Amino acid sequence: MTSAARWSIAGLVLVVAAVIAIWPRGSDPAPAPDAPPAPDLASARAAAALPPCPGSAGAVPAGLRELSGVPAECLADGSSVDLAKTLAGGPVLVNVWATWCAPCKEELPLLASYAAEPGAVPVVGLAVQSTPAGALELLGSLKVRLPSLADPSGGAQRALRLPAGLPASYLVGADGAVRLVENPRLFRSVDQIRQAVATYGGNA
Repeated sequence: MTSAARWSIAGLVLVVAAVIAIWPRGSDPAPAPDAPPAPDLASARAAAALPPCPGSAGAVPAGLRELSGVPAECLADGSSVDLAKTLAGGPVLVNVWATWCAPCKEELPLLASYAAEPGAVPVVGLAVQSTPAGALELLGSLKVRLPSLADPSGGAQRALRLPAGLPASYLVGADGAVRLVENPRLFRSVDQIRQAVATYGGNA
């Protein structure tokens, strides 16, 4: 190979390298958009005026161990709580409801009336299949001011093994035993609530 040919090849290599260096590359993939910010529920919480969620710092009773570690959201302030610790220290009546459930809207005011009576066991509401915003709006419109939880992850619903149809109420005993109130499934009077609490292990 002649000297001139060598120089021609070397020059061609340099030209190709230069072209590769300046050739436009595909743009880097756009970064994934940030998750939308959580809605500001401060005004909804203020309007609902819910009492703080109960909680126990002691040991979780044996009957509630299946609910230990199950997260729920306290609707009063948006904090994350442990379902078992929130329901410990019973007896406590837990009412499970949803914003789309028409019978729930009739039952919730009755539960609030019962909870306001002297000697009533505490009542805690648990909103499932509903957004915290929707739950707060409904409680505010009904003027139902019970300690209330939301279940955005569905973990509480699964842990309680909800039956078909809502509402559903459970009586949690002092020993942590969780009993589904099956008779009646839907409370139609405050007196029915009193009777169910007594039947299923409450003190009122």
